[in-house]
Amino acid sequence: MNTVLSLLVLAAIAMIGGAYFLWRKVGATQQVWLMLILAVVMIVNVLIWTLPDETGTAPVDRAGEVE
Repeated sequence: MNTVLSLLVLAAIAMIGGAYFLWRKVGATQQVWLMLILAVVMIVNVLIWTLPDETGTAPVDRAGEVE
């Protein structure tokens, strides 16, 4: 699971860099905004999985448990 979260962060950084490059070179604003929105969604997903809840455990820590 840590590998997936790491790849999500790297992909979000790549999306932000790609959006900046696309905006500076081509000026395609619709694609730039879509890439930035996708990067924000990726970052929010990582935060949801890694931030602890009121009990102090993060969802990523409980991902392997079977109830």
